[in-house]
Amino acid sequence: MKNQDKFLQLASEVKGDIWTEGLFGMERENLRIDYSGKLALTPHPTIFGNKLKHPYITTDFSESQIEMRTPPLNNIDEMIGFMETLNDIVSLELNNEYLWPQSIPPILPSEEQIPIAQYDSEGIESQKYREFLAKKYGPKNQLFSGIHFNLSFSDKLLNILYSKAETNLNYDDFKDEVYLKTARQILRLRWLYILLYGNSPVSDSSLDLRCKLAPEKVDKNVIGLSIRNSCYGYQNFGEIYPDYSSVKNFKNSISQLIDEGVLSSPKELYAPVRPKFIQSPDHISYLELRFIDINPLQRSGVSKESMYFLHSLAIYGLISEETDDFGLKAQSISNKYNEIASLYGLTPTNNIWKEAKEKIKSILLKFESFDIRGDQYLDSIHRSLQLTETPRERCVNEVLFGILNQGYIPYHLAQAEKFLIQSRNNSYKFIGLEDMELSTQLLLRETVKRGVSFEIIDRKENFIRVKKDDNLQYVKQATKTSLDNYASILIMENKHITKKILSENFINTPKGYEYTSNISARADYILFKDQSIVIKPNQTNFGIGVTIIKENSNYENFCRAIDIAFENDTTILIEEFIDGKEYRFFVTEQEVSGILHRVPANVEGDGKSTIEELVMKKNQDPLRGKGYRTPLEKIQLGEAEKMYLESQSKTFETIPQKGEVVYLRKNSNISTGGDSIDYTDDIPDYYKEIAIRAAKALNVKITGLDMIIKDLSKEPSEDNYSIIELNFNPAIHIHCHPYVGTNRRLNEKIMDMLGY
Repeated sequence: MKNQDKFLQLASEVKGDIWTEGLFGMERENLRIDYSGKLALTPHPTIFGNKLKHPYITTDFSESQIEMRTPPLNNIDEMIGFMETLNDIVSLELNNEYLWPQSIPPILPSEEQIPIAQYDSEGIESQKYREFLAKKYGPKNQLFSGIHFNLSFSDKLLNILYSKAETNLNYDDFKDEVYLKTARQILRLRWLYILLYGNSPVSDSSLDLRCKLAPEKVDKNVIGLSIRNSCYGYQNFGEIYPDYSSVKNFKNSISQLIDEGVLSSPKELYAPVRPKFIQSPDHISYLELRFIDINPLQRSGVSKESMYFLHSLAIYGLISEETDDFGLKAQSISNKYNEIASLYGLTPTNNIWKEAKEKIKSILLKFESFDIRGDQYLDSIHRSLQLTETPRERCVNEVLFGILNQGYIPYHLAQAEKFLIQSRNNSYKFIGLEDMELSTQLLLRETVKRGVSFEIIDRKENFIRVKKDDNLQYVKQATKTSLDNYASILIMENKHITKKILSENFINTPKGYEYTSNISARADYILFKDQSIVIKPNQTNFGIGVTIIKENSNYENFCRAIDIAFENDTTILIEEFIDGKEYRFFVTEQEVSGILHRVPANVEGDGKSTIEELVMKKNQDPLRGKGYRTPLEKIQLGEAEKMYLESQSKTFETIPQKGEVVYLRKNSNISTGGDSIDYTDDIPDYYKEIAIRAAKALNVKITGLDMIIKDLSKEPSEDNYSIIELNFNPAIHIHCHPYVGTNRRLNEKIMDMLGY
């Protein structure tokens, strides 16, 4: 950067973590393998649709080489979480295959058998380009896989720097200089990242490694720190030195290489750092860092520590002085350092460790002078400094230990199997978005699988915008969509009006009364004395404020239940309690897509533990959490549970007999700790028809309908069933991940209804 001393002086006035702000993206290439560790020769999974148009899941060189891409995200944690979720989605759709968790390929067939990515007529040029690469570099060498880290500085930071730069450049040209300086510095420093986080140490003998500096030489076995980044890995033939002094010079130098026949096009340049021209062909949008090995110890392929350190290198590159013009000589030195770290970094000389330590200390000092205090950034830098003292703690040593003990293929197969199990166990999560309710996470997973772009427009409210081609939809909490009109939502929200409309359509509902006054509700105690009743707010959901009194013989409990209901609404209902089992019918477009029996919160005695202890033990299940972010909710030990236990002459300190099931709630909401059991295939069709009639009466497309049925073996009658309520935002996750039963994949159903 011209006049960099003055720029750095002015830039040092910009203090704080604004330097860490930006957009972050990740692209990960992954080979598919069979269960024996051989390259899978099957086509790209059709479930992911058109590989040219899918924004998240496509192919790289080969049909066997999946490429997963995150969108630009606001922080590194979300980026890694998104990639972990992509890994899970892809892994769960593979048929008797794994994702190979290593940059160096597995057991490969002959070159003629490696399937080059195939495209329709729209992508024929992409196919021809891959055929050209196979001929020039060999298809085996094209199967090296890695990770690209895409980063840009925040517009806010760039604008502040521009305002202080005192330059005659326009903003776009200034931004180009910022990115080019950062690129040059990262190229100088990439050896340091590879030394600490390189992780492709061993190859299989089927690979036939060829050094790009001497391609006639073939090595069956090469051991290094990062073979992928060495002359045996992902490189062009010979030494190539682009001109990074300006955008114009960079483009001209690439054009010259093309004219000389060294490259066929700009995209053939396998530069470790590549400026990306997306928004404009003349100005840099972001930088793509391409020297990251897949970490076999991480399901996402990278560790947070390594990514925060890499971003720290980029920040340091911008705020530190350049020691040369990064011409041919400087690039040659940079490449030499890279080669030494890549091939000999497992046991480097003391001089390299000393230089690495001094460089990391200078990064810390620079962060201190710019008051950059982000914990994860400082932790990553301190950790990297520690690794220079204890290099055996590098991840690559754990990988090497596993390879030496199990073998190259068996070790990575074991890792792949472990990651697949983790993917199955996390099939309900969108990693990085776990603060959002689970139904929304499931819907977002389905948008990703289908190649539908999404934007979170209000994270707290679980409000998203999804788009593919011309189809733009707004969705709140997974099931509030444009498919239902506002009047229908208001009707479902009001339990009294819902009952009125259902009754007019000859559909059974509980008998009861509506109250707007606490005094008048209490005065009717005599009407409900010694009866089983439900006291609930008129307009709440998720069982909030609902109390069930099994035998209404205690006036104080009756009054307290009224108070609880009025705490949540100005209008309450007191209704007869309908005896029988409660079922949640999920209705979509006049079809019952799922039915659950929700068992009230309960524990089973062991003859030794109190009810409180049994609840705490059951709540340790990882599927139980709080706030609809796990398939099941934790059982509470609150006032409602205390009152219901008292009605059974029990307390939290009671010790149930072994095998005795104790219920802590009469209402069976999952939100209050209930268990979900799938009954979709067990409910007779005539009850499903009633549910469809009820949804039609309220003119709703998506609803969760709660029905009490006394005896499933009997046909519907006034005494055998009753509809309690219809919910305008029913959770889908309880049907997708029931406590017992089949995944009804309602996230897929919702996406179908939205036209995707």
